[in-house]
Amino acid sequence: MLRPHPFRVLPNPRARGPGMTVLSSSGFRRAKAEITSWSGYTPTPLRDLPDVARSSGLAAVRLKDEAMRFGLQSFKALGGAYAVGTLLLNELARTGAASGATTADLEAGTHAPVTRCITVTCATDGNHGRAVAWAAQRFRARCVIFIHAGVSQARAEAIARYGAEIRRVPGAYDDAVRDAAQEADAHGWHVVSDTSWPGYTEIPRTIMQGYRLMADEAADQWTGDPPTHVFIQGGVGGVAAAVSIHMRARFKPSPALVVVEPDRAACLLASAQVGERTAIGDDLDTIMAGLACGEPSLLAWQELDRAAAAFMAIPDEAAVETMRLLAHRGIESGESGVAGIAGLLLAASDPAARASLGLDGESCVLAFSTEGGTDAALYTRLVQSI
Repeated sequence: MLRPHPFRVLPNPRARGPGMTVLSSSGFRRAKAEITSWSGYTPTPLRDLPDVARSSGLAAVRLKDEAMRFGLQSFKALGGAYAVGTLLLNELARTGAASGATTADLEAGTHAPVTRCITVTCATDGNHGRAVAWAAQRFRARCVIFIHAGVSQARAEAIARYGAEIRRVPGAYDDAVRDAAQEADAHGWHVVSDTSWPGYTEIPRTIMQGYRLMADEAADQWTGDPPTHVFIQGGVGGVAAAVSIHMRARFKPSPALVVVEPDRAACLLASAQVGERTAIGDDLDTIMAGLACGEPSLLAWQELDRAAAAFMAIPDEAAVETMRLLAHRGIESGESGVAGIAGLLLAASDPAARASLGLDGESCVLAFSTEGGTDAALYTRLVQSI
């Protein structure tokens, strides 16, 4: 259903199940109980795409549509917002200000004199920062968001609407991550990052537990034969690892996980090629801005190194065509949100890729549209450009 485009598929040479426990089941239960208690929570839909399945020679294709999550148009609210709330409650308890506080108390402003003195910060390509800013406003904390040169002004303004201070820095996403960490260290701020590195894992772990709720909803909504494959976007790998862990918890046998990245920012595929977590160069010029990441998250790589069945790298043109394909079916999916299903469509149309990934007429595939049109003008331009 897409025009032919060059792409890469790398079956994972170390795929044999995870080597360590990255996320606990008890941690997910706490995340689910908390997030589902928030006002405005409702499961997002799982879209059945029978025509896509037929034209791709597959038994089923279903797409988890995150465009309406908490009004933020992205799954990121599940992770970043949950981490902000958890951090604030932990700080209230640690300092003795309130040992039994809840996020309902935070939202009501019960502890605002304390929480307004707490600053949360992060680097973002757009969606994560928006979720962190939304949570900081909701839970009455100060927020500073670092964005790099490639983040559109519309996405910056969407973050600022939630009261965050925006700081634009030169370079790419990974440069913004370093700047945020340095400024936080200098000023006593709290980094709420969705990527992890040695010595910084607990908050990213909390974020990933929140992401699992998206996969949990999809598993609850799934009917018929269980999924045989899951196609999920890469980036730093946090959402891919969270989905991997949860699919393994919900389905036996677990579906084959295929991680899809932009061909200009394929740090996970590069890491799989060399067999260790690897940073790639600074030239990450891709329209899939939310996936323009040059270094995998430590926690994510600990899961994906062995649990991912394969890695794919796809061109921007395939993402844009997939946006239009979905728009014609009434589904709004942004340029980063379509990566997983774009990878599926490319693989399904290629005999060698089908064979290497085990795709056939009995395959049931789950993909995730992780964002809507988070930059409305850009979305319209891209969808109408083909």
